[in-house]
Amino acid sequence: MAGKRDYYEVLGIQKNATEDEIKKAYRKLAVKYHPDRNPGDKEAEEKFKEATEAYEVLSDDQKRPIYDQYGFAGLDGMGGGGGGYSHAFHDFSDLFGGMGGMGGGFSDIFENIFGGGGRSSRRRPDEPSQGQSLRYDLNITFKDAVYGTKAEITFQHNEACTECGGTGGAKGSKRKPCPTCGGSGQVRRQAGFFAVQQTCPACGGVGTKIDNPCKKCRGTGYETVTKKMSLTIPAGVDDGKRIAIPRMGDVGANGGPAGDLIVVLHVEQHEYFERDGRDLYCAIPVTFAQAALGVTLDITSLDGKKIKFALPAGTTNGKLYKIKGEGVPYAEGRKGDLYVKIIVQIPTRLNSEQKRLMEEFARIENATTSPSCVPLSSLSR
Repeated sequence: MAGKRDYYEVLGIQKNATEDEIKKAYRKLAVKYHPDRNPGDKEAEEKFKEATEAYEVLSDDQKRPIYDQYGFAGLDGMGGGGGGYSHAFHDFSDLFGGMGGMGGGFSDIFENIFGGGGRSSRRRPDEPSQGQSLRYDLNITFKDAVYGTKAEITFQHNEACTECGGTGGAKGSKRKPCPTCGGSGQVRRQAGFFAVQQTCPACGGVGTKIDNPCKKCRGTGYETVTKKMSLTIPAGVDDGKRIAIPRMGDVGANGGPAGDLIVVLHVEQHEYFERDGRDLYCAIPVTFAQAALGVTLDITSLDGKKIKFALPAGTTNGKLYKIKGEGVPYAEGRKGDLYVKIIVQIPTRLNSEQKRLMEEFARIENATTSPSCVPLSSLSR
């Protein structure tokens, strides 16, 4: 016993550790040092055995008090402390399942260790099942997203094989027990101390295989078909909008319903317009004189219509004006609004006449060259 480390030290816990703390500590070490994760690493294997032995003792209500009082010597003859792991492995479903705050459960551990889940569901060979839904990504213009459009899409999905009618077998074929799993639908896989049941890879968990597969579909029961269809995109859709087309996904097995085709819309950005819900936004440049004196502007809306807008005299840079009913359609005959942001352009080059007039304007204005600060709240937004 001289070469053994204290069990509490092995698990890295205090002597007053709770049952839950013991489980968490062992789980962490078991996953880290499991032989299947460390093939050929003798040191990791020994640490795994050491941790398992410590857990076997400290998780036992009878052995732990004896170990706490008498140490290793007290365990002699109890079937523990000498490499016996029956209690630890008997308790694994409790150890790896439902441990709050640790994230994941028993199946998660085995997915990490073995690369596959520890559970499988078996269905009857003739049991109908729903087909898989498919995703189709469609790019549309900003304008089409606002006003709606029709789009032609081409996609592929699986339909029942026309040769075998979806059975997967040639005429007169029968189902026989799967030779890989012997008809159970599951295979047992051993890795170190762990053994798990997995879905049979040969029959997919069904437990049977067709003795004479259909030559056209090679036993799958389906064939891939290219489809074309027209899709109506309603007005006012957002980027990322999903449109479900029922029963246009892959066909279900044994007469089961087909899945859906999910069309995901990706709206392209517009060069001049932006959108916020039902409203549209754009920016219009005007000259210094137009902003100061006022002017009637011809604004082109998103749909190409010309809109007359009277810009008031004295408009400041960044001023936002609302034009009602020129935004995104959202109900019968109803639309959001269009917001126009005014950008006042200051001339960077003046001809001689412009310069003379501006100098005259400055003389008349007689503006101070030592202005005082004003409150930020007084500035136009």
